[in-house]
Amino acid sequence: MNNDFLRQSDSEQQPNNGFTQQSDGEQQFNSYFNELQYQQAPHKTPKKGGGKKALAVLSTVLVMAVCTVCGYFGGVYANSQAQQNSADDNSNGSAGNSNVVYMSSNTSPVSEDESDALSVSEIAAMAADSVVEIVVQSTSDSGYIGQTILTGAGSGVILTQSGYIITNNHVVEDADSIKVRLRNGEEYYAELIGADAKSDVAVIKIDAENLTVAVVGDSSLLQVGELAVAIGNPLGELGGTVTDGIISALDREITIDGENMTLLQTNAAINPGNSGGGLFNGRGELIGIVNAKSSGTDIEGLGFAIPINDAMEVFNDLVEYGYVRGRVDTGMQMLEINDTQTAYMYRVSQLGLYVYEVENGSSAQSAGLQSGDYILSVDGTEISSLADFNSAIDAHSVGDQVEISVLRGRTVHDFTITLTEYIPDSAVV
Repeated sequence: MNNDFLRQSDSEQQPNNGFTQQSDGEQQFNSYFNELQYQQAPHKTPKKGGGKKALAVLSTVLVMAVCTVCGYFGGVYANSQAQQNSADDNSNGSAGNSNVVYMSSNTSPVSEDESDALSVSEIAAMAADSVVEIVVQSTSDSGYIGQTILTGAGSGVILTQSGYIITNNHVVEDADSIKVRLRNGEEYYAELIGADAKSDVAVIKIDAENLTVAVVGDSSLLQVGELAVAIGNPLGELGGTVTDGIISALDREITIDGENMTLLQTNAAINPGNSGGGLFNGRGELIGIVNAKSSGTDIEGLGFAIPINDAMEVFNDLVEYGYVRGRVDTGMQMLEINDTQTAYMYRVSQLGLYVYEVENGSSAQSAGLQSGDYILSVDGTEISSLADFNSAIDAHSVGDQVEISVLRGRTVHDFTITLTEYIPDSAVV
C-alpha cells in the first residue's frame, strides 16, 4: 500500500508523499485531481519565516506527510433557531461583536444508542446553512508564460452571525480576492482577518448580518467509532455535499508541509473542495475543520480534520490580534532540498535544509547565520528535514535561546539565537 499523502491546495496542488493539502487560490478548476496526484503549482518565492514559518520546497514533487483535503467551499450549516437559543444560553466565547455558539460544557460523548443522537439527514438539515463555498483568485508570474490568473475553491464554516468564517490557511493563502457563496446563493467578497500556516487555520469575514452559524462542539469528548458527518464543496462545484462515516482515530500525528499536526481521522468521504469545511458529530455540533486526505489510488477512507478545540484557539487569536500569539520565529527562511532537481532549481550544490534567507534585523542575523548555510542540528539534535527543525523549535518558547549548528562551505559553525515572536506585517499589535 502506498503510504503517500498529498497536501492539496487548489492553487498549489503538489504531489507529496502521502497527503495532499489544497490551498485553493492557485490551481485551475479543470485540474482538480488525477487519482489524487496533483500537478506542481507555479513556482512562488518562498515566504518569510523560520521555525514555524519555514518553507519546504521539494522539487517538482513535494515530499509531505499529509494532504489537506480540498480547498473549495465548505462550511457548516446549522439550524438557525437552535443556534439562536444556544447563543443565548451557552455562548462562552466571542469574536467581533457576535457570540460564537458553543455546546453546553457538560455535554457527554455521543454514542450510537443515545436518544438525542440525530440521523445524518437531520444533521445535514441542522448544519448545512452554516457551510459556505469559497472561491479565490491569485496571480502567478512565470518567466515562461508571463502572468497567469489562477482560480481555486474551498469550504468554510460560519461561526458568528456578523460574518466571521473559519477555513484553512491553504484555501486562502496568497489569494488576491476571496468570494464566499452562502447556501441560499448569496455571494460576498470576503476580507482576510488572519491566517496561521502552522495550524492551517484562517479567518475571513463577509459584510453580512444574522447569518446561520455552526454550533461548536467539544472535540476532547470524541470517541473512536462515533458518527462523523462532513459537509463541504467537493470539486468546487458541489456545495452542500454531505458524507458520513465515523471517527476512525484520535490524535493522529501527521506532517504537512514540514509542520507536525495532531488531527482527527475519519472515513467520511473527503475530496478536493472539502478543505475548510466542517466535520460534525451525532448531535450536529462542529467538532473539526476538514483539512487533509490520503492520496494514493489504493488508499480509501483516510480523511483528516483539525480538532475544533485547537481550531477555536487559533480562531480567537486571529480575530482579536490578526495572528497567533506565542508563535516562535527564528528569522530564517528555509528550503528543504531533497533531490538534485530541486538543488538545480535553486542553484545549490548539495541536499539538506538550506537557509534561503536571513531576515534583516533578526536574531539569526545578529547571531551570524547567513543565507547559504545548511542546518545540521538544533540543541545537539541532528536535523534532516524541515519537520525535524520545526519540532525542535516548537519545543521552545519566545525568549528561549537555541543552539544551531550549520554547514557553511566545508566548515561547521555553531550559533546561539534568541527566539522572537512571529508577528506578521498585517497583525494588530
